[in-house]
Amino acid sequence: DDLYKARGSADQLVGVIQQKTGESRRAIEDFLEQTIEDGGTILQHFQDTARAYADQAGDTYREQFDHVSDTVRAGYEQAESMVQRKPVESVAVAFGAGIITGVVVGLVLKSR
Repeated sequence: DDLYKARGSADQLVGVIQQKTGESRRAIEDFLEQTIEDGGTILQHFQDTARAYADQAGDTYREQFDHVSDTVRAGYEQAESMVQRKPVESVAVAFGAGIITGVVVGLVLKSR
């Protein structure tokens, strides 16, 4: 009810607080200004903390991506080397894998 009396006006809010507490207008205004300033400091701290967490998460993501990329690259190079050393066997293995994959997909589609 008391806040309703202020009707969104800072001056009226200070007046209501002054009536209720008996404090001087200047003391109330100083308190409100300090509270707003402290709130800004706290908000800045939260923003800085969130930014630090985001940076840390980004660094972790990049490290994991680099690790996975290196692993995939090494596997690809190893497979490429195997194909160059044993081309006939590699084609036979790829053909067999294709046949098995086709049979599995066919069975899955047929069961639906």
